[in-house]
Amino acid sequence: MEDYLKAPSIRRLLLAGVSSLALAASGALAVPTVSSAAAYPVVHPTLADYAQVSAGTTPPTQAQCASAGRRCFSPQAVRAAYNLGPLYTDGFDGRGQTIAVFDSYGSDTMAHDLHVFDQAFGVTAMCGEEGVTCQPGMPTFSTLHVQGSPGTTAPPSTSQGTGQEDKSAWALEVALDVETAHAMAPGANILLVSTPTAETLGVQGFPALMDAEQYVVDHHLANVISQSFASAEGAFASAQSIEPLRHAFKSAALNGVTVLGSSGDNGTAGSTKTPVKSGGTTLPYPSVEWPASDPLVTGVGGTYLCTDPNATAGRVADSTDNPSKCQANPGAAEVGWTFAGGGFSRVFDKPGYQSALPAGSTPIGAKRGVPDVALQAAPGTGALVYVSLPPDGNSGLNCGATPCSTGWYDIGGTSLSCPEWAGLVSIADQINGGGLGPINPALYKLGADPATYAADFNDVTIGNNTADPTVPGYSATTGWDPITGLGTPNAAKLLPDLVSAARTS
Repeated sequence: MEDYLKAPSIRRLLLAGVSSLALAASGALAVPTVSSAAAYPVVHPTLADYAQVSAGTTPPTQAQCASAGRRCFSPQAVRAAYNLGPLYTDGFDGRGQTIAVFDSYGSDTMAHDLHVFDQAFGVTAMCGEEGVTCQPGMPTFSTLHVQGSPGTTAPPSTSQGTGQEDKSAWALEVALDVETAHAMAPGANILLVSTPTAETLGVQGFPALMDAEQYVVDHHLANVISQSFASAEGAFASAQSIEPLRHAFKSAALNGVTVLGSSGDNGTAGSTKTPVKSGGTTLPYPSVEWPASDPLVTGVGGTYLCTDPNATAGRVADSTDNPSKCQANPGAAEVGWTFAGGGFSRVFDKPGYQSALPAGSTPIGAKRGVPDVALQAAPGTGALVYVSLPPDGNSGLNCGATPCSTGWYDIGGTSLSCPEWAGLVSIADQINGGGLGPINPALYKLGADPATYAADFNDVTIGNNTADPTVPGYSATTGWDPITGLGTPNAAKLLPDLVSAARTS
């Protein structure tokens, strides 16, 4: 029996199955691969929530964000909250490194949207974005389409499809991944890798994405892989059916490539595989999501970022502005996000690197604990992203009672924290002079030293990820916990220490 993952209306899903990989980037080179015929679950973007805050190319004001019940973060405010300024001053911005972000469909307006975003916030222009003349030394934006590049057009009104073909949810995801990774590491190259998977009830999804990752690793196209998609472990036909999908991660580890994955946006509530129009069936136990649960992947959880969205010089707690979770925790700069995925794997044993944890941590038993680290993810404290949605590309994507349109969106989810962490890793790679490969052993090595842990991480000790009252969640604690992992980064301290720890691990 195949198990499906439930899909809220804003998360249009892709099915998994058997696929072959064909590269369609400036040519028609075909690279066939064979995947296992095991039953795979739906794969979906971990984009939790979005709100269109304004139209036009001018970013919205904080007043506009407040009217939507949110505080919105510019790149400069995020950088200040996580102390990236000293790294930039020293010339460390990811230059010379490449981040590969993987998304279904891609976006045919991404080069334009990236240019609007960069112009609006004064972020370094990229060779490859619309209207930019390439100069030596510029970071590049490029797209690698796998199995072709279908247009983001709506299905015909007479379509008898399942309602899961909506590509605009993925267009939001693509813009989020590309723009926020670039904002965090403005000197790094961004490679957008897309697959044309759609809801066809059985033949596409995870295998195509994993084959695409394998191609990127084999051809040394990136140092860092960002995966803003996930599925509950319990949605797979069996624990054994995950193993054939892990080939890209194993190759990445051997080739110095760091792989990151979003922990999910359903708290501990996982779902079985169910067609989207039929709703989903909640698993009767706390769940974690794969790929984030994989020991070869750095799982990225999420927080409410309760800092001043107008502060660009440093980290300043703000308990006055929306959302209510920040207002309810005076003085807290971050709170564990209610819907952040996290918990304990039922598939993977506890890896050796999780044997030593900071004092006061939530204990990790015999199975892998998820996530490893965290960053901003709550929609109420999300990032501003610019997206073009041409009328034919909207495909039923609604903002309240009306169709969405081109403009600025405030978006949250561990889809946000993952590409931002990918940007951080690319900066560490620059410091290192090349890819670090799996970073989890080094992260936990730093966490096990009390002085280093206190300097390198923001320990998030408030919050609970019980998203569904029928499924128990976990509380944030001192040290490692199943919402925020080791915590969020003090980047200027953590990244150089991460490099040193990785070299001696």
